[in-house]
Amino acid sequence: MQQTHNTLSENIRVQSVVLLNKHLAAAIDLHAQVKQAHWNVRGPGFIAIHELFDRVAGAVEDYSDLIAERAGGLGGAAYGTVQTAAERSFLIPYPHCIADCSEHVFAVSSALAAFGQSAREAIGLATSYADADTADLFTEVSRGVDQQLWLVESHRTPK
Repeated sequence: MQQTHNTLSENIRVQSVVLLNKHLAAAIDLHAQVKQAHWNVRGPGFIAIHELFDRVAGAVEDYSDLIAERAGGLGGAAYGTVQTAAERSFLIPYPHCIADCSEHVFAVSSALAAFGQSAREAIGLATSYADADTADLFTEVSRGVDQQLWLVESHRTPK
């Protein structure tokens, strides 16, 4: 940990940095998964889904920055290399053998939902550490991921 004038105790900051890095790895993986879908989607809804996935990937990249910068602000290091993300991400690997719009919508929705669930759990963990600002960051991320999930799932055929 780097020296900082942040008034949270070092114990709280260490716990929060670990939590943040867990989600940084998954956010980097999520960004790559959405780009995988963006590059490989095919079908009658191509352009709408292709452009949507690009916007979703941009939003996820913004979440990565928020998470990494909070880790740094607490005096920690942000572990954001692709190699680290591959080792530490809790997301299910993205299927490579799909092209159909509906299959990509399902896969991206599943990844967003898993990340969003973990972000909600992180709110409670950060709160239990007495780090309200990190909890607030995860609230912002959770709310944003839920919005991206809604946009993606809106491309599913209603039942």
